[in-house]
Amino acid sequence: MGSFQIEGGHKLDGVIIPQGAKNEALQILCAVLLTKEKITISNIPNIVDVNKLLNLLKGLGVKVNCLSKGKYEFKADKVNMDFLNSSQYKNDAKQLRGSIMLVGPMLSRFGKGSIPRPGGDKIGRRRLDTHFEGLKLLGANFNYNREDYFYDVTADKLSGVNLLLEEASVTGTAKILMAAVLAAGRTTIYNAACEPYLQQLCKMLNRMGAKISGLGSNLLTIEGVRKLGGTEHSILPDMVEIGSWIGLAAMTQSELTIKNVSWDDLGQIPNVFRKLGIDLERKGDDIFIPAQQGYEIQNFIDGSILTIADAPWPGFTPDLLSIILVVATQARGSVLIHQKMFESRLFFVDKLIDMGAKIILCDPHRATVIGHDFKSKLKATVMTSPDIRAGISLLIAALSAKGTSIIHNIEQIDRGYEEIDQRLRAIGAKIKRI
Repeated sequence: MGSFQIEGGHKLDGVIIPQGAKNEALQILCAVLLTKEKITISNIPNIVDVNKLLNLLKGLGVKVNCLSKGKYEFKADKVNMDFLNSSQYKNDAKQLRGSIMLVGPMLSRFGKGSIPRPGGDKIGRRRLDTHFEGLKLLGANFNYNREDYFYDVTADKLSGVNLLLEEASVTGTAKILMAAVLAAGRTTIYNAACEPYLQQLCKMLNRMGAKISGLGSNLLTIEGVRKLGGTEHSILPDMVEIGSWIGLAAMTQSELTIKNVSWDDLGQIPNVFRKLGIDLERKGDDIFIPAQQGYEIQNFIDGSILTIADAPWPGFTPDLLSIILVVATQARGSVLIHQKMFESRLFFVDKLIDMGAKIILCDPHRATVIGHDFKSKLKATVMTSPDIRAGISLLIAALSAKGTSIIHNIEQIDRGYEEIDQRLRAIGAKIKRI
């Protein structure tokens, strides 16, 4: 198990280029199975979760050719579906939640697939009911293998249907969408997720010959086609990583420039950070964060305490609430953080309390943060990362803290952040792997 040693309290300075979006990459890579023609994808992040999915595709017989850093060529003309029965597939697929999206294109093109019970983060229950019901209505049959903890999925024929999703699941929408593009007839998905990453998937599929309308809304209409062709695609910058860099700049009182952020796809993120009192400027497609001595949390107009909550897009992404919570520990004022979507994601706050943060954990979903206004620095400590986003939040806390901190289980951070220690050192951070 790897660890980071961080000497905190140093100001940072420089330019950051955000990595490609993890959540988009996992969807886009699954889509290469929908055609036997060549697909070229650029801006693929070099992170653990994406690399695991690349290995699964290689195991299935997909030809994967690295053209340059972050740019790959794929050709799924000879897919070995027997690989689904191998111990390697069963072991590797269980370690990655994104693997469940493979079943959509597999089912659509080959009539069968296999889904492991979910792996990945320990941030709460993530139900698969939405995914299963959608695929069942399209014509899929499910059989649960209790020995391997795998669901075998088959379909003689997929046919278009009107779907009303129980929840606006991003993974569920992506999976159903990829199954529906080659299904016979028309499929409508109501209460569909509409995140920029899902819009990106729709745009890519349409360039491949799919007929999807309603992009950016919660009602998608898919006219099934017989086959799809090749295309080229570039992955958006990762909005969660961009939010992490904003939070880092504020906590370390540093001046940072984040390049090529695709501002129009950031949604509420800039405004939420501004509510915490953080100055950030749009310069073209870059974000400039000046060094600030402090930042003050806004109250609501009626004077009541600010509440920041997550919600499905275009609401605020739950992946950034951990960052917001950490940043609030040094703000002037108080804020209520309401994590609605995952019931275990706030449990890392005990580590921040150990560092001297003033946080009241109200229940599994809510925490009140009373900011120090930099009058009292967080104290260095030894801690363990429970998940990707908590991991980066603890890393930000450690970089702002007085003294030397150790973070264990950094594999969780590596799952979502490319070469994070090298990139931090490039802007002046004192961090090393031990």
